[in-house]
Amino acid sequence: MSASPLASVLFVCVHNAGRSQMAAGFLRHLAGDRVEVRSAGSLPGDRVNPAAVAAMAELGIDISDQRPKVLTVEAAQASDYIITMGCGDACPYFPGKTYLDWVLEDPAGQGVEAVRPIRDEIGTLIEGLVAEIDARREA
Repeated sequence: MSASPLASVLFVCVHNAGRSQMAAGFLRHLAGDRVEVRSAGSLPGDRVNPAAVAAMAELGIDISDQRPKVLTVEAAQASDYIITMGCGDACPYFPGKTYLDWVLEDPAGQGVEAVRPIRDEIGTLIEGLVAEIDARREA
């Protein structure tokens, strides 16, 4: 049985500075080259939240080189999964995409102590997503 083409995932939150960046970091870490990972925001911030960078670094995942990016129709069209991070973003709708909305607390303006539980919840969601993607590839 031949493997399906590479799955692609787009994480979206307003500023693309915390939740979506942590999710993208986890997915890159856990899925490696099995998944193409994108993240974007409708109103991208100037930089990734330093508390999110620090919280991920505690797990050995470096997202310090990431930069917030603007959400584009092209990024959405090129993605199999579009995952919004509980921030009410209006994403373009394209038939055939898998849309998920993960309701997560916004880590903006919070310290590492407050970001850790958000990070851990994202990690659990990503583990489930990787299992789903792998199961689809094997089907």
